[in-house]
Amino acid sequence: MLVLKELSQENLFDVIKLWDTLDDKQKRCVAHNAVSVAQAYVNPQAWPRAIYEDDVLVGFVMLSLHDTDIPESDQPSYMLWRYMVAKPYQGKGIGKKVLDLLCEKAKNDGQKYLYTSCMMEDQMPYQFYMSYGFTDTHERDGEEEILKIRIHA
Repeated sequence: MLVLKELSQENLFDVIKLWDTLDDKQKRCVAHNAVSVAQAYVNPQAWPRAIYEDDVLVGFVMLSLHDTDIPESDQPSYMLWRYMVAKPYQGKGIGKKVLDLLCEKAKNDGQKYLYTSCMMEDQMPYQFYMSYGFTDTHERDGEEEILKIRIHA
């Protein structure tokens, strides 16, 4: 069973080390987990979670619970700020299950959309998000394409 757990003293360093499992191409597309944890510490809107599949740590995810870069007309919405699944666990359906949990959280919290952004130097993760149901806003944040999925009308 897949669960999202709060970061703790027990899992913090293991979450940080997960980034090292990524290949060089993937590392260019996602911030180091240590940077994400530091940003979460100083940003009260951050919602960082360790991803566990059957009690095995398999990834890290972080939402921004209020992102001022999201257009006012789409508020309230969450931003999927950071998302990584450790290399040994990729391609096993975990990514989709995590998105299911995040969309369910957003729905329960009354959000209109879940936003994210991704690098475009490779088809992944863009194709992953598009196949899940995200739409391309055709807007960019630096080198990243901004995507969103409707949660509530």
